[in-house]
Amino acid sequence: MRNILDNTRRALKDFARRNPGLRRAYHRLRGQLHRANLKTGTARRTGGVNPENIVWIFGSGRSGSTWLRSMMGEMERHRVWEEPMVGRLFGDFYAKAQEGNLLSADFIMGDPIRSGWIQSIRTFVLDGARLSHPQLGPDHYLIVKEPNGSTGAPLLMQALPESRMILLVRDPRDAVASSLDGAKGESWLHEWRGGDRTDRENLADRRPDHFVRRRAASYRRHMTKAREAYEAHKGRKTLVRYEDLRADTLGVMRRVYRELGLPADEKALARAVERHSWERLPESEKGAGRFYRKGTSGGWREDLTPGQARIVEEVTAPLLREFYPEDGPARP
Repeated sequence: MRNILDNTRRALKDFARRNPGLRRAYHRLRGQLHRANLKTGTARRTGGVNPENIVWIFGSGRSGSTWLRSMMGEMERHRVWEEPMVGRLFGDFYAKAQEGNLLSADFIMGDPIRSGWIQSIRTFVLDGARLSHPQLGPDHYLIVKEPNGSTGAPLLMQALPESRMILLVRDPRDAVASSLDGAKGESWLHEWRGGDRTDRENLADRRPDHFVRRRAASYRRHMTKAREAYEAHKGRKTLVRYEDLRADTLGVMRRVYRELGLPADEKALARAVERHSWERLPESEKGAGRFYRKGTSGGWREDLTPGQARIVEEVTAPLLREFYPEDGPARP
């Protein structure tokens, strides 16, 4: 019996070798089976993590992502994954790759083998979610705060197309002003780093205009990639402007939950908004040099010099035109 099976297998291989069309179909089928096995294996390994219940928050740092994830984290069966930086891990590496490498199947993230490494990113993220949040069940929602990993947003959303996405936008002038304040002197960032001064923080004090230009470029890089992912994503998604969230927090949160198709008890949502309101923060935790600085919109007019405001506007011009067309340029 074994000889018959071996002879049959050899005959089929010889036949496929002489028929290119059949050979291509055979390899396609093998690839499909391989991808199906990967997904099945991922499902087994990830246990209760449901990819559809992952909600990504992309955008830029200092844009209100901590506030937003805090309110969402209060909701029943919601858990927060605090900046896993997986987007930065893959996005920065991919962005810095040479064009020649991207065209090569030898490169680990080459476009010819994209289907393979996109599947690997999916497995990597889901395994990380399972291991860092073992309490998650199939009916839980995982809120991923990932503004500083937004360079990898297009890759992450391609790897997890069924997950949901929030594009969080803030006026780049306010975002840069907040970063500049946080990097100066004895700020919250200085304390957070244990008193060690980084080159970036020294730059904020020594050459603030140069710091502003670099921070504006970082904002543009992160927001451009986040916007790219948002436009391409076919699943549940919503766009939130920080300014709108400040003006009508409960109304915007209702819209977020409606557009993302997330369950939300009205009273619970109102309680979460109230619990994390600016007014409820202790005065000792608010103000210049602290993590919670102003909680307002348009403060850049007092915080940035006219020259610094113009730098941000020049660097982020396309994003300003798209998201803040009603705002005028910096004062002369």
